[in-house]
Amino acid sequence: MSATFNHKVFCRQSLIGGNYGLLNTSTFTPNPDYYSALLWDRLMGNKVLATTQNDSLFTRIFPLLKAKSGISILIINMSNTTCFRIKVKNDMNLHPSRDINEEEGGREEYHLSPGDGDIQSEKVYLNGHLLSVTEGLEIPEMRPKLVDPSTDIVVAPHSFLFALLKDFKAPTCMS
Repeated sequence: MSATFNHKVFCRQSLIGGNYGLLNTSTFTPNPDYYSALLWDRLMGNKVLATTQNDSLFTRIFPLLKAKSGISILIINMSNTTCFRIKVKNDMNLHPSRDINEEEGGREEYHLSPGDGDIQSEKVYLNGHLLSVTEGLEIPEMRPKLVDPSTDIVVAPHSFLFALLKDFKAPTCMS
């Protein structure tokens, strides 16, 4: 909501320590929130788009304009039992590309879920793969799942996802 009022900065309470820092206080390895903050920085735009939602009190949807590369959407599913199917409606783009290759398009999806389904887990999975630093202590590569853009976005219980819709055409995206 604050972004609709041109708020441009997001601050964390702590990098290390506090109630829940981005880094583990003893190993200095990333906690799950580190990866979500990293994806936000890499994927989300800076102009908030309008959205309507009429499905559940357990979902939160945040669409943002991603410069000239389409729109990014963050969808949070707070339900511990219900899987949600989200339809993205775009009146100006009635026939989206069905090509699913990295160069041409497709929808990029980054599904983040907690270890063992426990929202307090110190482990986080991206598209079913555990995120952890490499042996050289590098941040792992975070590859998207490429999906046909005409299909629904499916969000599992107690998870969230970032979706990048590259060929989304709307008046705001064209100016």
